[in-house]
Order: sequence, then structure tokens, then C-alpha cells
Amino acid sequence: NDQNDLYVWDRGRVLCDENGRAVRMVGIMESVTELKRLEDQFRQAQKMEAVGRLAGGIAHDFNNLLTTILGYSHLILETIEPDDPRRLDVEEIRKAGKRAAALTQQLLAFSRKQVIEPKVLEVNAVVANLDKMLRRLIGEDIQFQTELGSAGHIKADLGQLEQVIMNIAVNARDAMPRGGRLTIRTGSAVFDEAFIRQHVGARIGQYASIVVSDTGCGMDKVTKLRIFEPFFTTKDPSKGTGLGMAMVYGIVKQSEGYIWVDSEPGKGTSISVYFPRVQEEGLPLDPADAALALPGGSEIVLLVEDEDAVLSLVRGLLRSRGYTVLEASNAAEAVRISNDFIGPIHVLLTDVVMPEVSGRELADQLRQTRPDMRLIYMSGYTEDTVVHHGVRMSDAGFLQKPFTPDLLLRKMREMLDRPQDGMVM
Repeated sequence: NDQNDLYVWDRGRVLCDENGRAVRMVGIMESVTELKRLEDQFRQAQKMEAVGRLAGGIAHDFNNLLTTILGYSHLILETIEPDDPRRLDVEEIRKAGKRAAALTQQLLAFSRKQVIEPKVLEVNAVVANLDKMLRRLIGEDIQFQTELGSAGHIKADLGQLEQVIMNIAVNARDAMPRGGRLTIRTGSAVFDEAFIRQHVGARIGQYASIVVSDTGCGMDKVTKLRIFEPFFTTKDPSKGTGLGMAMVYGIVKQSEGYIWVDSEPGKGTSISVYFPRVQEEGLPLDPADAALALPGGSEIVLLVEDEDAVLSLVRGLLRSRGYTVLEASNAAEAVRISNDFIGPIHVLLTDVVMPEVSGRELADQLRQTRPDMRLIYMSGYTEDTVVHHGVRMSDAGFLQKPFTPDLLLRKMREMLDRPQDGMVM
């Protein structure tokens, strides 16, 4: 038997000699090795869930603050001449805001509460599309190869899937400071009843697999248990935040996938990621169109936001672009404004989570008298909270805080220019 196996005494009896002294025990011992392993998996899953809830819970306040910081720094830069010495200071503020926003998004990805746009993707096409970028990231001292198998199609957010592959690859590179070999393999797998008994949380089905293997330093058991924890890192603090693998874990779980790590000190690491396969055909991967600044407008906007700083920012931005803005800090005030205002209100721009009445409930109430009014929701909360308040992402325009002024203006024009019969109620 393996020296690491664990046993418990089940039942038996003591044998005595002719003088009544105990000389031996005869009985049955039961192995609890598998039970202990499953308990460890379950405790680890519980710990990750708890940290995820904490990460998602702080997102709202952070995102409201970052919306204000990014928004005002953008507006100030529009008024400062290129040679003004103050411009560099404001640009540094905006850069810091963007870095903070990126960290918040990484925490949201870990907590599985990031707003995503899943599409049907061909796994091999995504990996092949990343080939050149990965070779630049990894460097010439590491042999890099891809082995594309019959992975098929999955439904996931393209940007997040790319992030998963790149983050694992970068970690593999850092584990091979003196060079080595990095391999990315794609393929398929079937989880049957025997498999799910060995892996907590796994479900029966067909999966596409992406396996990233390296010949690096490997990990001991303690490191393997902590690899997906936010801010845990074995690297120098100047080389990472410890959020890369946490982000990978969250993205995989949010996509209803699974991830396992196989590693030993001195024997390299293999990280296997599995996503549920779908039968639909994916669209070709086209480069993203360059974002173009859109003009303002003359329409009337009812703005509802309970955070004063965000209300002031959005109001000023829309008015500077020609919109007429009616503002309210809560739903009751918005209803009064709508009832008293004579004339059309072209769009309702409202926060989702507000005291007493949610943005969705407000929209339903106002549309009883203004059925043609367009809707744009904005929220610093995460997707499950938004959906809990009755907002489906297909219902209307949606802005995830923190957003930039350009993004707000593009979304406003997108919704206002949408044909009336193309609206989703």
C-alpha cells in the first residue's frame, strides 16, 4: 500500500493467550484515503467561494469611485493643450485609474461575477490566433509548440478565454528562467460517472480541453493548494500581483468549466482546462473594429443615479454633448419628473441597484406611460446581482462601471439610433 494511505479501525476483536494477556488484534481496517481527498477538495472549493463573495462585494463601491476618477480625468484632458505641463499629471491619474479598474475586473473574474459576452468559439481557432502573441510573450529561450486536436466548439467570452491561455502560459514561462519547453494541446474529453466520483463539482458531459504543459521547476503540494488564491504568488512582488491564476480560476468556473493542476517539484507542471462542448458553429474571428468617437445629440435623457459624484459626472458629460438631461437621485424623484414633464423622454439612463426601487422596476413603471422610451442600465455591481434585480443583458443597453465618457456616448447613440422595431422590451 501507498505510505500516504489513511485507514480507520472498523471492527474486530482482541485475541488473548492462555493467561488472559492480549497478544494480537484481529479485525478490519477501512481505507479513508479517497474520502479524505474529497474532503480536501470540498474545503478548498468552500474557501474559494468565500473569497469570491468578498471580491464581488467590494466591486460596487470601487467601480463608482473609478467611474468618477476616469470620467473627470478624461474631461480635463480634453480641455488641456498638448504642451501644458499639467497634462502629464492628469494622464498619470487616468493611468492609475485604469490600472485600478483592471485589478477590479480581475477580482470580479475570480469571483465569477463579471459581466461577460459568451459566443460560440472554435477552440483551435482561438489558440492558433494567439500563436504569434504567445511566442513574443514567452521568448526565444523556450521551445514553444501547439498540438491541435479535436476540441470542437465551446460557448465562452473570447477575451476571457484568451486571458486564460495567456495567463497560464506566462506562469509557465516564469517557471522556466533557464529555458525549457512549453506545449499547448487541445482535444476533447468525456466526464463519466467514474470520473465525477473522483472530482468534486464535475458533471457528466462532453468537454473541450486545453492543456498547458511546461518543463519548469514544478510545485509542491502546499503551492498547488494555493495557486488560485487571489494575491498568492511565489514570484517577486515586482513581477506580479498574484491575480493571474485567480482570474483563470474564476473565468473557467464562470464558463461552467473545470481546471486541474498536475505538478511535482522538479518535474514541471501541466494545467488542464475543460469547457463544455456545444454543437453550434462559431463565427470567424475578426479583428475588433477601431473604436470611433461618436457625436452627441439633442435628445432628452432622464438620468437616475444615487451616487452624487457619478450623477454629476454623467450629467455634465451629456449636457456638454448637447443632450437635455433631467436628473433624479432615486426612483420616486424620477417618477415625479416623468409625470410633470411635458414632451418626450427619449431614453432612461438608470442605475440598477438603488434603495427601495430598482432600476428595472422604475423602467417598468415609466414605460406604462412612455412605451417608446429607450433604456440604458448602468451598474457597479456584478452580473448575478444585476440579474437578481430583473435586468437581463439583452433587455437594453448596459454599461458596466467603471466606464469612460467615450463608452457612455457610444452606448447612448447606439440605443437612440436603433430602429424602433428592433427594440427588445
